[in-house]
Amino acid sequence: MMKFNPDFWAIIIGGSSGFGLATAKKLAAHGMNLCIVHRDRRGAMSRITPDFEKLKSTGVNVLTFNLDALCSDGRTKVLDTLTEELGKNGRIRMILHAVAFGNLKLLAPYHASGAPKSIRGKIAKEAGTSAQLIDQIVDNSFTGGADSLYTLVDPPEYNNSQFLDKNDFAHTIQAMGSNIVEWVQDIFNRHLFAKDARALSLTSEGNAVAWKGYAAVAAAKAVLESVSRAMAVEFAPYGIRSNVIQAGVTDTAALQAIPGNRHIKANAALRNPFGRLTTPEDVADVIFLLCQDEAAWINGSLICVDGGERIA
Repeated sequence: MMKFNPDFWAIIIGGSSGFGLATAKKLAAHGMNLCIVHRDRRGAMSRITPDFEKLKSTGVNVLTFNLDALCSDGRTKVLDTLTEELGKNGRIRMILHAVAFGNLKLLAPYHASGAPKSIRGKIAKEAGTSAQLIDQIVDNSFTGGADSLYTLVDPPEYNNSQFLDKNDFAHTIQAMGSNIVEWVQDIFNRHLFAKDARALSLTSEGNAVAWKGYAAVAAAKAVLESVSRAMAVEFAPYGIRSNVIQAGVTDTAALQAIPGNRHIKANAALRNPFGRLTTPEDVADVIFLLCQDEAAWINGSLICVDGGERIA
């Protein structure tokens, strides 16, 4: 089995769940030392700690930090500690920015169409039964995995009492868009990167498709993709490759926070050529590939990891 140089480290920002944790597991299995930064409540640690212990059991070095990765103080604490741990020979091979910290408010009030309810009423009339029974059958079937019924269930519910403002946009864009630059610059200035290093981040189809409640995150993804291209050009002379991974719709905690996520998942599963959603492990596999020597000529790219979902 392929093993990484024992002096190599990966920094994973947002590594306690989803894509970040799946990547940590994949890299640890192949000998990559890990520095995991996350921000979770104390009550969540009973779920998270066993995963971190499993990572340590693989034999690699594992540092974990439960702090705010978006502020300079948090970043300084992580890099000060990691610098000591690296010693003379340790170097950062890869940094993955997998932060999911965005505002999901609407831009304007949303008033749901009554079309699904009207259609269900027509079905009930044709079937000679009650509308309530059809409502129950459709909702239960959809909840049970009948994705093709997503156009017949009631539309998602949205919060019509609060709307995005400039602060919501600013915080989301900094967290999910430009923060990776701050990390890469600080690591670079400390001379901690390996001679052949990778800066990776995550985007989604929401960068081009307008999902309700996703405007601030979509703006952040556009910024992320732009700064990743800029880093690919400006840091290339120093051996740092910068790429963005566009994952298909994946049933993570981040997706579950998006209003209408059940409808998004159903639509994605139906149009995916493989008939299923993307998994965090699918994405982790590609990140593992991008960390290998043979991927050194991939730079400034947006790499889709979705089984063909975007083209179907």
